[in-house]
Amino acid sequence: MSSISGKKIILGVCGSIAAYKSAFLLRELQRKGADVRVVMTPSASNFIAPLTFSSLSHNQVYMDMFPDPNRPTSVGTWHIELGIWADAMLIAPVTATTIAKLVQGIADNFLTSIALALRAPLVIAPAMDTDMYVHPATTSNISKLKERGVIVIEPEEGELASGLSGPGRLAEVDRIVGRMEAFFEGHHRDLEGKKILITAGPTQEPIDAVRFISNRSSGRMGFAVAAAAANRGAEVRLITGPVSLETPRNVARENVRTADEMLSAVGKNIEWCDALVMTAAIADYKVANPPDRKIKKSEFADGSSKLELVENVDVLKSMASKKGKRVFVGFALETDDAIRNAREKLLSKSLDAIVVNNPREEGAGFGTETNRVTIILGKEDEKTELPLLPKYEVAGRILDQILKLL
Repeated sequence: MSSISGKKIILGVCGSIAAYKSAFLLRELQRKGADVRVVMTPSASNFIAPLTFSSLSHNQVYMDMFPDPNRPTSVGTWHIELGIWADAMLIAPVTATTIAKLVQGIADNFLTSIALALRAPLVIAPAMDTDMYVHPATTSNISKLKERGVIVIEPEEGELASGLSGPGRLAEVDRIVGRMEAFFEGHHRDLEGKKILITAGPTQEPIDAVRFISNRSSGRMGFAVAAAAANRGAEVRLITGPVSLETPRNVARENVRTADEMLSAVGKNIEWCDALVMTAAIADYKVANPPDRKIKKSEFADGSSKLELVENVDVLKSMASKKGKRVFVGFALETDDAIRNAREKLLSKSLDAIVVNNPREEGAGFGTETNRVTIILGKEDEKTELPLLPKYEVAGRILDQILKLL
């Protein structure tokens, strides 16, 4: 039996020439046992008739936000009701316009209103001409949606309706259905009732009132773990250093700046959680007694200056006494002897698991949307090497291990 069987799925259809494929997608989802409701944007009806989807789904097709003035007025907040009803929403095809609206939270039609009210995970499958797909505005918008935990089924390359060739073709129906099956397979709401505390990003240790010591961490990995955990039903609290990322849906966020602030925030939340995932790149050292003003160059007569550094408290080690039955997962970024060094950290910090990566590997460095990691479990000394994957998928693999440990 397919993992889609019995699932309630909203199928969104946007105004694209690829909209005709959505009819085949609907039939395949139904064949797998899904209960499907179709929502169309007004422009989608220029490419395929609502009657087609109504006939195939044996359900009402939702398109108009307001009732027909020529018909009796009905009472109901359909967009809210559907948003609560669904196990997932799949928009295929999704256009550049709708992607932009999703990013900005513009709810000017029935489909975007449901997406804004949705309590379930959102999956999108873009389809558009190559130049539109690779435009910086579109790529930026897709990146922002990924950061929020939206699952993106990337388009395929090939001949397009314009006659051009390149990326932008809607993914094939079998591939879209396969991704939906993979999503529901063992992942759907399997962390419900669990409380996960996650740290992310760098810390900034002040030198004076305007300067600081930091590192190149973007926070993307931690935010991906937070988004994935929330999508799987966990209650998530995210403590983050200074980053330029948006808060994933259904995640409670607390911003900190320094290692001391990170230590305090984790300490306040540790009793609450079932699992602690420390992805944050916390500075090892801080400046002793930084002044609350800007240091002038003229204060150093010989043109040189020295900073006195003191070691920060190790946040994970300091939480060992409060561990109890909680699952502790650490992260290690290593450039040399990665596995050996990671294992030493795992043992010295009483961790259940540690995730290690090497920033020298292509696609696994700071600020990327992908990562290549090895997950090491403590008791069994089990090692799982993952290929280069989007950080959201890496997050899913990490959560799989956490679920086993829990």
